[in-house]
Amino acid sequence: MSMKPIFVATHPRACSTAFERVFMTQRDSIQCVHEPFGDAFYYGPERLSDRFAEDEQARLDSGFSQSTYATVMERIDRESSEGKRVFIKDIDHYLLPPAGKAATPALSLKRVKRGVGTANGINGHHPANGVNGAVNGSGHANGHATAPTNGTVVNGSANGTTTNGIANGVNGHAHTNGTTSNGTANGVTNGAANGAAKHANKEPGPYDTLPEPENPTVMPRRLQEQFHFAFLIRDPHYSVPSYYRCTIPPLDKDTGFYSYDPLEAGYDELRRHFNYLRDEGLVGPRVATRPDLSPEEKDDNTVHEICVIDADDMLDAPAKTIEAFCRSVDMPYTEAMLSWDTEEDHAFACWAFEKWRGFHNDAIESKGLEARQHPHALKSEEQFDAEWRERYGEKAARLIRKTVDDNMADYLYLKQFAVKV
Repeated sequence: MSMKPIFVATHPRACSTAFERVFMTQRDSIQCVHEPFGDAFYYGPERLSDRFAEDEQARLDSGFSQSTYATVMERIDRESSEGKRVFIKDIDHYLLPPAGKAATPALSLKRVKRGVGTANGINGHHPANGVNGAVNGSGHANGHATAPTNGTVVNGSANGTTTNGIANGVNGHAHTNGTTSNGTANGVTNGAANGAAKHANKEPGPYDTLPEPENPTVMPRRLQEQFHFAFLIRDPHYSVPSYYRCTIPPLDKDTGFYSYDPLEAGYDELRRHFNYLRDEGLVGPRVATRPDLSPEEKDDNTVHEICVIDADDMLDAPAKTIEAFCRSVDMPYTEAMLSWDTEEDHAFACWAFEKWRGFHNDAIESKGLEARQHPHALKSEEQFDAEWRERYGEKAARLIRKTVDDNMADYLYLKQFAVKV
């Protein structure tokens, strides 16, 4: 079995937490890291999101106000050093500037010299107690705390005001990176914790670093090489209204999000990053389970085959889909992975998902991944519109409709690479 960290890149509301719970059952051999880059994206001195730009207290209360992209990598490095294979599930647009802005590498990552899983950690630093001076699993940045044992949640407190997604840019457009200047116009300066960026104004923007041509993310290519990337997607007809539901009563009190922003869908970022990884040879050219899309000649140059999972395919045929995924990423598969109905499983999930309170309720309360009895019936666009009007009202239905339409092209593009079982 490969020990290379798996990075499942996805967008909000793609059933990704249920997908992650499959691998959380394998705690003896797999170390799951749940959406770590959101800490730097939302709260830290390098934050790209303006979600909490006007609320410094919320950033401080989160416990992640000093989280940078480097401290997240340090956490991943620590997890890798424990001898288990690391499984990261994260929202891909945490790695990209919002609204299609050009990207430059995060300032803190300029200093990351060592690779994930090396003996001494990133920058030769292997902190024992996590980031921000946290001790004994409490108040850790990057959500790193003592895992629960024997069904008991240990130090399972974080924050309950974050979400799964922020700003997805202009859909359907492949933005060219490397055309920006040093980014000083956006008020990015040196001097924050660990040499990270500190925004002098409220707007997120590029860092004061040299761009990497065509790289749409803030993570340098040399660091992306260390991960085995796979992808999880879902039809916007289901993900968009699901996200909208988290921004209105009664869930908004749990999530802390009281309005819906259509720029939080995440498909544009996922498509651009996917294409970058293909163009750079970090995934492909072979496509998992798809000889129709793979080169006929022997793929000696394939690093990692392209593995795209569609959530609705997974919900219709979970066993076959998860088995295909495991085969693609070189991981053992057993049917036991699809069940997590124990007190210990529940306690572990509550601990792991605490910092995203309100968004993972269904996944926390689930007992396993079973094939749904009735696959989604085909609906016309008029039927979808009527359903959204009935549930959310006319104004909301129009907003959902526009967001779905704006993201369908990106979804369908990625869907053409999805595994078939």
